[in-house]
Amino acid sequence: MQIGVLTEQAPYERRVALTPESAGRLIAAGHSVHVQSGAGLAADEDDDAYRAAGAMIGKTPDEILGIVDLLTAVGQLDQQTASRLSPGTAVVGLASPKDGRGPAGVLVDRHATFFALELLPRITRAQSMDALSSQAMVAGYRAGLVAAERLPRFFPLLMTAAGTVPPAKVLVLGAGVAGLQAIATAKRLGAVVEAYDVRAAAAEEIRSLGAKFVSLDIESQTSTTGGYAREQAADAQARQRKALTPYVAAADAVITTAAVPGRPAPLLVTAEMVEKMRPGSVLVDLAADNPNGGNCELSRPGEDVRHGGVLIHGGRNVPSELAGHASRLYGANMSAFILAMCRDGVLLSTPEEIAADEIAAACCVLLKGEFR
Repeated sequence: MQIGVLTEQAPYERRVALTPESAGRLIAAGHSVHVQSGAGLAADEDDDAYRAAGAMIGKTPDEILGIVDLLTAVGQLDQQTASRLSPGTAVVGLASPKDGRGPAGVLVDRHATFFALELLPRITRAQSMDALSSQAMVAGYRAGLVAAERLPRFFPLLMTAAGTVPPAKVLVLGAGVAGLQAIATAKRLGAVVEAYDVRAAAAEEIRSLGAKFVSLDIESQTSTTGGYAREQAADAQARQRKALTPYVAAADAVITTAAVPGRPAPLLVTAEMVEKMRPGSVLVDLAADNPNGGNCELSRPGEDVRHGGVLIHGGRNVPSELAGHASRLYGANMSAFILAMCRDGVLLSTPEEIAADEIAAACCVLLKGEFR
């Protein structure tokens, strides 16, 4: 196949869909990779690195779009790019056209096929393709660093001639991939860490990282949806917030990472809860760029908001803040997905082929312009 990589057009996006390393894997499998000049620069990958991997460099998007069978992407295509796809082109990326924000109509008109990586089933065979998990890991690591940077106190215990400085108390809400990485990062920086997740099974994972599991006197979820927590009813969320309030108030830094794919982020921390935190405390909300609001009532994507002496940092496309490693991981996911979706070097393209493969059936949103 002829596979294309363009410069991402979304605001604040610095990642690239394929790095030279991941492009090289596809080239070794017999595919050709065409990269727009400069597409990887924001992720510290220059054109010479792509050439060394065997990729061809195109000067303009039209030069790439006119020849590719498959376009790789990180986020949703913009309307202009989607309208310039050759009829029948396949697209692989995050941000499914079904979420209502993308150029779904244009992709239908172009008879495009779209594979959405966020719909990947959580099965063993799909682990190497799991872009949501790899990018969540990056976000969780970054959240731990941001909390340490913003907190005007030390994270670790320090014993000095002037006296002993106690370690910071960090509370992590949500113990999925991002939350576990935030816990691990805060622990490595020397903080005392507590964490909470609505899923009862998360307690063991939290403790395995040396953090204390916050056990609330409310019902935990014993089953999940595809490995993710289920969306809770409003009254259950209210009870949860009430039970969490003293833990939030006692923390020097709170990191919120709770998200339910395809749903609004759960509201975990209200303005009233923030007002009970000590001046100088920090809250980092990884879910702040959710279209319906983040985990904290006061967070704003990409902004530091001060409220009663507490700083609330709203994350915005957090993986892109570490674009180099985020792109390397994403590119590995992307190349693994493409190779798995090919038969004799050609992408699965018929309803029968798609239906016969569990991963393809889950991720294929559009097939030749028709929603599945």
